[in-house]
This record gives sequence, structure tokens and C-alpha cells, in this order.
Amino acid sequence: MLKLFLWLRYLRKKKIVLLSIAAVALSVSLLIVVASLFTGFIDAFEQSAVETLGDVVLAAPSPFKFAKYELLVERLEQISAVEAASAVLSAPGLLHVGKGDVHAVEVWGIDPARRARVTAYKSFLVRQKASPGEPSFEVMDSPEKTGGFVGIGVLAEPDEMTDEYDFAAVEKMLGSPAVLTTGSLIEDKGPSSGGSGRRFKRRTIPFAIADVVFTGVYEVDRSVAYLPIEQLQQTLHRDEGGPVADRIQIKLAPDVDVEVALAEIRGVWQVFAMKELGWGAYLANDADIETAKQMQSRWVFELKKQMGLLLVIFGVVSFSVVVLIFCIFYLIVRLKQKDIAITKSCGAASSSVAWVFVGFGACVGITGSCIGVVLGYIITKNINVIEDWIRIAFGLKLWKSSVYMFSKIPNQVNWDMALRIALLAIGAAIVGALIPALVAARTRPVEILRYE
Repeated sequence: MLKLFLWLRYLRKKKIVLLSIAAVALSVSLLIVVASLFTGFIDAFEQSAVETLGDVVLAAPSPFKFAKYELLVERLEQISAVEAASAVLSAPGLLHVGKGDVHAVEVWGIDPARRARVTAYKSFLVRQKASPGEPSFEVMDSPEKTGGFVGIGVLAEPDEMTDEYDFAAVEKMLGSPAVLTTGSLIEDKGPSSGGSGRRFKRRTIPFAIADVVFTGVYEVDRSVAYLPIEQLQQTLHRDEGGPVADRIQIKLAPDVDVEVALAEIRGVWQVFAMKELGWGAYLANDADIETAKQMQSRWVFELKKQMGLLLVIFGVVSFSVVVLIFCIFYLIVRLKQKDIAITKSCGAASSSVAWVFVGFGACVGITGSCIGVVLGYIITKNINVIEDWIRIAFGLKLWKSSVYMFSKIPNQVNWDMALRIALLAIGAAIVGALIPALVAARTRPVEILRYE
């Protein structure tokens, strides 16, 4: 009870202690915000890959394609680890959406209904995301036209200040004509090639914009167009003798073990490749089977390194809290020599006196950490609002999707890191109080009270 009485008395009488609490709170909140924003960005980066590509991607070795992909999809969906699968055929191209308006894009041939079962694709569609049925390439009011989807960044650029798209203007372009120019390599046995060789054959695909895709990932929204996979296959690979694809995107069943699922998918693929496609074991093993998160692992590793380096730098800066607590507690010890001497003369042991100041340091750390956690939570959850206030007040746009990939700043608090940071802050406060506590413990009452 004596220790608690002294702690409360020092908190009430020594206002300078509030400076220590404020320093701990600011340091904790700063580190929590930095760690949460970084981990939120990494999580959003990985989640965007899952939402765009599915849980697992089976990619054919270049330059080969998956023939009979419909049969492969059917067999994959028969295993318990797989909930759904969808094929994709991709090719580079130039998209013409208006007079002089040409964009370099990657065109993906897809089945929108199947893709919506594998990814969050339907929620990305501006027109059809709220419709009850499955998404389709059907052009509104013109079902006889060939339809296609384009990324919102192809049709418009986000506002420089608000970083938001003009959806009203974009929706007016639904049904507008567009032309995709792409091509393929074909065998050339003419005189110009010496009797054998390959040459590039240009192909054009006119279509109407049936819907607009807004994933929130800038690079995807500005560089991808979507067409029916059958049409793209007929245009580019009509000599293949059947439907082909270059990727199979897979959604795993809930709560399935990823490694087990990958093993099952690999087993189905190898049997299919050797029996249905006539591939050898070496070529079959050359196909890539990875989770969407594994495909982003190189970038995630670099981001985590940058986060660790930044936390170390801010942690070193925050070490000043230890020095500040040491100075304040040392001052308190020097000013309270008489109280310490009286306490010891009443029979208190040196260790008890030391624990008074060590415990007081812990109280400062706990109080500051709690305030810092609350402050870090408020800042992180409202980071987009704060960023918007800065834009309005100073005309400065800190976060742009064209630079940072996403249209919004990830604002999820990393509670695991918050707990670690709070515990480290409490430990730092205790360390800062140790030397003053030892000085107090070594106080000799006879020397202090001699002239009292």
C-alpha cells in the first residue's frame, strides 16, 4: 500500500512525470502506426493477388498451352481440396477506345461466370456487381454485339487531388465500341522465310464495352482488358484444333491445408499432362503450381525488410524515452532524499525503496503504452480521413493509387505488433528507472536527516 501511495503522490505532485508518459505514448503510437500501415499494405498486396488470381495458379511452361483445358478444370473440381477452377488465355495488345486514344494492355480471355466463382471478380464490375445473376459479356441493350470488359484506368484517370474516378463519366461509355489489336506467331513457309520459319500475324477484335472493371489496384485497372476466352482462342490459336489456355486459376475449399491441396493439384495435373496431352514427365513438372501469395513472395520479402529497417530507425529514435525517464526519475530521487531517508529510517529495506521507483517506472510505461495504443488505433483507423484533411488544408495529396498501387490506404491495426511494442515500451520505462532506483536504495538516512 505504501508503494501505491507514493506512486499516486508522485503522479499528482510531480507534473514533470506527465512528460515521461507523453513521450512513451507518442513513441508507442508512432511505432504502432508505422507497423500497422506496413503490414496492412503487405496484407492488401497479398489479398489483391488472391482476389485477382485465385488461391492457386497453374501456369503452362512457355511457349506451351493447355489443350483440353475444360477437361482439366473438370478433373480439378472433382478433388476435395478444390472448390472451383477457371481457365485464362492471355496475350499482349493495343486497345483503341476512341479517336487517338490507344493503350497498351494485356488481354485476358476468360469465362466471367466461372471466374466469379474463383475470384472476387463480380464485385469489381461497375455495372453488374449488384445484379442477381452471374456476370456475362452481354452488352446492355445490344445483346447481338460482341462484348468485353476494360479496366477503369483505361477509360479514365483518377483525379489529381481526390484520387477518385468519375464513375458517372465512365458509365456513359458502356456500350461504346473498342478495337483490340493483337497477334500471334504463325508458321511461314513462303519464299521470304527461306521455306520455313515463323512470322507475326496481326489480328483485330472489335467489341463493345459491356462493363468496366475496378479492382482498386491501379496497375491492373489501367492495363488489362477482358474478352471471351473462346473468341480470343479462335482469333489467336485457331490452328490448335481445339480450345487452349495458358493458366488455370483455382479457388481452394475452405479450411483446406494449402500444402495438401498443392500436392493433390500437382498429382491431377501430372496424370492429365501425360495421359491427355502426351507430355513427358519433365515437361509436366516444368509447369508452375503456386499459390497467389507465393507468387508475390519476392516483393513481400522486400517490403518486410523495409518495414523492419524503418521500425529499427524509429525504435532507436524512441530510445530517447529511456533517457528522458532516467533524467526525470533521477531528479525526483534527488528532490525526495528526505522522503526516502524517512522511509528507510522507519524500517523499509533498500530493496523496497528501489522497488518503489522501479514500480513507478513500470506505471509510467503502462500508462503511456495504454494511451499510445489507443492513439495508434485512432490514427490508423482514420488514416484515410487524416490524409484527406491534409489534402483539403494544404492542397497536398500524400497517397496516390498511381504510386502506391491501391486507391485507399490500408487501415487495419496489427494487434500482434501493437502488443510487442507496448511491452517493449514498458520494459524501456523500467530500464530508465533502474539507475535512479539504485541511487535511492543506496541513500543513507543518517546523512540526510543529520541536520533535520
